[in-house]
Amino acid sequence: MISHTFLGVADFDAAFRFHGAVMAALGNSLRFRDETRPWAGWQPAAGGRPLFLIGSPYDGAPAAIGNGQMVALLAPSRAAVDAAYAAALANGGACEGPPSLRPHYHANYYGAYFRDPDGNKLGVVCHDPA
Repeated sequence: MISHTFLGVADFDAAFRFHGAVMAALGNSLRFRDETRPWAGWQPAAGGRPLFLIGSPYDGAPAAIGNGQMVALLAPSRAAVDAAYAAALANGGACEGPPSLRPHYHANYYGAYFRDPDGNKLGVVCHDPA
């Protein structure tokens, strides 16, 4: 259903450190990094799509966050949710909700929420039973 997600960032190096740490915790691999644009993208460990991309906005205007927008990344385990959340906070992220079960979504929804250094809201979630 989804080909790729792109987040505009203001400080590419800080964003790359942040998102690289989160992606590594989730087992995703770097597909490319192009500092001339600048932009970078990660893919699932097995390759292919969807891609997660960061970079300077195409129109050259400053990056801005959207109100009510969030990207939720699939985690392979609850431990990966915990690791991604820890990596996010260790790399300049801000907590929007620590890792926990959220049964109001469904019985096995285990997730965490945070903002990247630019203020983009992200979630990481595992839907599998413990």
